[in-house]
Amino acid sequence: MKINIYYGGRGLIDDPTLYAIEKMEEVFRELHVTIERFMLYDMKNSITMLPQTLKDADGIILATTVEWYGIGGYMMQFLDACWLYGDKEKIAEIYMCPVVMSTTYGERDGELNMASAWEILGGRPCSGICGYIEDIAVLENNEAYNDLIEKKAEDMYRTINKKILALPASNQAVNRFVSITKNMDLTPKEAEQLSQYASDDSYVQKTKEDIRELTSIFRDKLGENEQDDQTMFLKALREHFEPTVGFRGMYKIVFDAKKLPMYIEIDQKDMACGYDYRERVDVEIQMTEETMNDIIHGRMTFQRGFMSGVMKMKGDFKLLRQLDQLFVFNKDRL
Repeated sequence: MKINIYYGGRGLIDDPTLYAIEKMEEVFRELHVTIERFMLYDMKNSITMLPQTLKDADGIILATTVEWYGIGGYMMQFLDACWLYGDKEKIAEIYMCPVVMSTTYGERDGELNMASAWEILGGRPCSGICGYIEDIAVLENNEAYNDLIEKKAEDMYRTINKKILALPASNQAVNRFVSITKNMDLTPKEAEQLSQYASDDSYVQKTKEDIRELTSIFRDKLGENEQDDQTMFLKALREHFEPTVGFRGMYKIVFDAKKLPMYIEIDQKDMACGYDYRERVDVEIQMTEETMNDIIHGRMTFQRGFMSGVMKMKGDFKLLRQLDQLFVFNKDRL
């Protein structure tokens, strides 16, 4: 028989949880049980690989200390890794005994949380140990408490050895019916490889760098496309400008609140356009770049765009209509 112990505390000298699992280990050794202990705080960079250590275990102990709230991050990471990468068929055969000591409050909640998590994973929970221990001397100097811990170890050994069954729990139904986690259709071997990659800091960092590089490339590409569209708009306005004697006007066209607006400044035969803010304008237009693209290709006019609702404007409507005389795009379609 082999029992793995996964300790999720901080490894403090006066940690009552460490004292409890050491007493249980003494009992298991007397019963000729193979024991392997995993200190999660020392293995924080490889926690995602630890579900693979369950393969040869008949039972496990999940031990942690509640120091302020909950069972702690290391234990949660381990349980998350079991859910994501663990072999559920193997987990279904493993008995788990929770050991939770509290120096503040919440030992019963912690024990219940770990038992529930193991049941959701499909595993078999054993009766656990929990208690509020303000000072480790309380355990060391109390024979009754030591006897209780030793008896729990014996009960766990007996449960595993005889493969004692328990009535089904509703938590186990979550794994079959309620769970909506994405099924990655991975074999246990593929899950093991994936967990190895996830625990490899250099691989993770390299992957993040690759993602950032690809993101930058696509962002630059999109920026180039937007720049091409903006350049095309300005070029089309300059090529299709038809001056009107005596006309002066300042227009602002807003495509997106996050971008600089386009301005069109007309002074009789002179026309200037670009992308910048102008404080005083005669007409302000709001539309999409797709609408502007339709206009410069002759599929739409400024007036028709306003009448159809694809364009909004503020200012003198006569000046808006004047744009269709100043910039004649549909003649290319004749």
